[in-house]
Amino acid sequence: MLEQVLITIATAATPLLIAAMGELVVERSGVLNLGVEGMMVMGAVTGFGIALATGSPWLGVLAAIVVGALFSLLFGFLTLTLVTNQVATGLALTLLGLGLSGMLGEGFVGFPGVKMSYVYIPYLTDLPLIGKLLFGQDPLFYLSIVLTAGVAWFLFRTRAGLTLRSVGDNHASAHALGINVIGIRYLAVMFGGACAGLAGAYLSLVYTPQWIENMTAGRGWIALALVVFASWRPWRVLAGAYLFGAVSIGQLHAQALGIGVPSQLLSSLPYVATIVVLVLISRNRRLTMINTPASLGRPFVPDR
Repeated sequence: MLEQVLITIATAATPLLIAAMGELVVERSGVLNLGVEGMMVMGAVTGFGIALATGSPWLGVLAAIVVGALFSLLFGFLTLTLVTNQVATGLALTLLGLGLSGMLGEGFVGFPGVKMSYVYIPYLTDLPLIGKLLFGQDPLFYLSIVLTAGVAWFLFRTRAGLTLRSVGDNHASAHALGINVIGIRYLAVMFGGACAGLAGAYLSLVYTPQWIENMTAGRGWIALALVVFASWRPWRVLAGAYLFGAVSIGQLHAQALGIGVPSQLLSSLPYVATIVVLVLISRNRRLTMINTPASLGRPFVPDR
């Protein structure tokens, strides 16, 4: 039973980790994209539809990544080129994604999905307790761990990562040094959109291989909170994702055990935990301000 609980926690945490890792890169560049929920749900419906049509979950994953990146390009064009308000544009992107996905996925309701197969390594997968947890997961689980390590290495071990962080910390100084601020932010926004699309595909191809309208159920907002919770640090995002995954799975097991608490209250625990975490972070405002990109959410207008 413990093994199954740990596996379900890892499964619940993976889409949060992937989406939050993409948003971390976006915010490190000084852009705030609140459209993660909309990009995730578009990735979910696209991945499900393409996988259902082709029979290949990998083509569904690829299509979800492309759609997420394209959706983020819309956000980038509005906020970086037309210099619209990033908060309002991100919220509009979420509403657009929720509505458009519901329309596109109307014909997919009730169809069984194409589930991505799990990894099996002889002997290792059969090990008690840790076998299936470490060596019997789906490929996207391992990709999320590699993604975390890759983002951490990129941000803090490469010149390109230093450039991206400098754009987020002070875009005016970066522009004065000849750095293409708009170009770097476009790339960061596209990366965040691709990760959100991948996280959505995980929901419809691995977590629950079916299409349900609004199946992201607020996970995009939790991913946004995770970035703040982690103080914009990749490995802290990993820890936070598994913490929130444990809370989500914990409420399901509490319901299964028949604990005398209303199911609606238990279902709200992940979101209550999100609020509690944000309140605790706000108490340590000084540390948060030190680690927050200085130009986060502020538009950059290059000299004409």
